[in-house]
Amino acid sequence: MTTTPSTRLSLRTKLAYGFGDVTGAVISAVYGFFMQAFLLDVAGLAPAAVGLIFAAAQIWDAVTDPMMGRLSDRTRSRWGRRRPFLLFGGVPLALAFLLHWLVPPVGGAWLVAYYFVVALLLRTAFTVISIPYAALTPDLAPDYDGRTRLNMYRFAFSLLGALVAVIAHPLIVAGVGDVYAGHVVSAGIWAVVIVVSTLTCFAFTRERDDLMVRADTGLSYRRRLGIVFSNRPYLIATSLFLLSWVALQFVQANLLLYARYWLDAEAQFTSFVALLQISAALSLIGWTAFSSRFGKKVTYVAGVSLWATMHVAMFFIAPGQDVALYTIALFAGLGLGSAYLIPWSMLPDTIEHNEIRTGERQEGLFYGFFVFLQKLALSIGLGLSGVVLGLAGYATPAVVDGQLQFAQQPDSALLALRLFVSLVPASILFVSIPFALAYPIGKREHGEMQQTLAER
Repeated sequence: MTTTPSTRLSLRTKLAYGFGDVTGAVISAVYGFFMQAFLLDVAGLAPAAVGLIFAAAQIWDAVTDPMMGRLSDRTRSRWGRRRPFLLFGGVPLALAFLLHWLVPPVGGAWLVAYYFVVALLLRTAFTVISIPYAALTPDLAPDYDGRTRLNMYRFAFSLLGALVAVIAHPLIVAGVGDVYAGHVVSAGIWAVVIVVSTLTCFAFTRERDDLMVRADTGLSYRRRLGIVFSNRPYLIATSLFLLSWVALQFVQANLLLYARYWLDAEAQFTSFVALLQISAALSLIGWTAFSSRFGKKVTYVAGVSLWATMHVAMFFIAPGQDVALYTIALFAGLGLGSAYLIPWSMLPDTIEHNEIRTGERQEGLFYGFFVFLQKLALSIGLGLSGVVLGLAGYATPAVVDGQLQFAQQPDSALLALRLFVSLVPASILFVSIPFALAYPIGKREHGEMQQTLAER
């Protein structure tokens, strides 16, 4: 059953939609924070091989994400355009995620080949879920501030889900007592969470009838791509999203190794990330109110400036400076919240800008490229980190009786880890600020677009 446009969403709808992003949060958090360390230190892959795997997955996403977006635009079913993929995609995604944390009894090229294939399976399954899910935002919330509020619920669940995963994953691995079995048990638990999250979102959200009618005017795929990349507000929003997520992924991919080898404070890693995630989640309420008053681009600039400044400070942290480290986590989280919230809130506005220009809605195609950028950022963070660490002489530890025996890292590798969590992401974030200032759609402009669409 579908709904008609409304500026007010029920609490049940907002909660169900928000809970749906726990799937992406778990995958992004566990994969982002722990996968590089797992592949290097547990599976025993060479840093260059890790970089190759993620580069190949990135190329694959460049093909499949826009295609999936187009497929969801064209889908017609009794459940709508997007929701069928949530219904049928959760179990394959959960299985693909689980396979990533198995270490098969092979070595050399066969081990690289295994993780190469599994990476492609995971990316494909994630595409089937993540793009239709993301494209539900404009289907559910038609108004300017309503989208920001809906995304507030989404990213509150995302950040809190990631928080639980980041805290629980190392505890589960340590509790099992064997580094190989521990990762499998943890991944199995998250696989169940993935299925529950996607099915809950399917069951308690509804799509709108009018968007099914307005979805397609028969343009060729090539022509649609040209329209996407001629949409200036969309290009600005995607630039913000890509830059902020590349910065975040450099931090996620290297933070555990930074704590392990530079700070000698792996025991503090979980509490540091917990403070960061809690701060970011709580900040969403404040940034939503701030955006309603001052607009989306000002909100992005304010938050990202704070976030980037904290990463600059992180370069100067030395072992034993725990108070300074936790202070940085608190304020970095406050800034991080705006980078989660604002680009996703801008995206539906750019789709309506496109509808005025072309007469058709293409949420799936637009969200397809947007989600591709999210996974591109993950690949860049993991891939480049692996390559650079290899060049810097990263020393892979041994696994003895199911326990890691850490190696002494050379100064060049330690410097690389420090840069990847401080000056590299800070520089990327500062580069994104001029893009935000150029974003042309404010509340007044969006109101005019809505009026134009209503008259049509």
